[in-house]
Amino acid sequence: MVLAYLPYNIRKQVEEIKDDIEEIRIRSNKPLCLKIGQETKMLKYIVTQEEVLQTFEKICENSIYAYRKQICDGYITIKGGNRVGIVGSAVIDNGQVININYISSLNFRIAREKIGCSNDIIQDIIDFSNKTIHNTLIVSPPGCGKTTLLRDIVRNISNGISEINFKGKTIGVVDERGEVAAMYKGIPQNDIGIRTDVVDNMPKPEAIRMLVRSMA
Repeated sequence: MVLAYLPYNIRKQVEEIKDDIEEIRIRSNKPLCLKIGQETKMLKYIVTQEEVLQTFEKICENSIYAYRKQICDGYITIKGGNRVGIVGSAVIDNGQVININYISSLNFRIAREKIGCSNDIIQDIIDFSNKTIHNTLIVSPPGCGKTTLLRDIVRNISNGISEINFKGKTIGVVDERGEVAAMYKGIPQNDIGIRTDVVDNMPKPEAIRMLVRSMA
């Protein structure tokens, strides 16, 4: 899915790599960079400024204005749930970023779901006696899978678990950075369950009020 957004020469370079790629970083006039596991692979191919701009236009579907809010937040969620980080020269007005000019780098973060990864701990989250949910805090260092685990917990609670006669509950997800549901044109790109409502790209306090008020 990500390959469709890349210029031909960059796409060819990526296709030659058989390992499981987690990130594709393209920087103007710098080597193409791939993250594979905990390692970073620097290719000999030098990315041009024109290729960065071509890629940027593709991820914005040639309508940069429509993606302005996400651009100012520093990333765009594309089809498939993948996210593209964006950096460049920021335009500031009254202390707020209102645009990013002269895009210099893009970082494709490849989305991966791990369906069932929460199965072993779901018994610690659901109270089996009355089928309620415990208040739960997920803590780990960066890159250890907190979001992946949370997403699967949401899926399990939303769908229900027949093995324990848990019928599922309505879930409200505040996806401030688009990492959990990965909404693309109103459609979650990740499996977050059948009883889940999502507000994305909105600060948590406002989004929580909206979900409580509008979706009970």
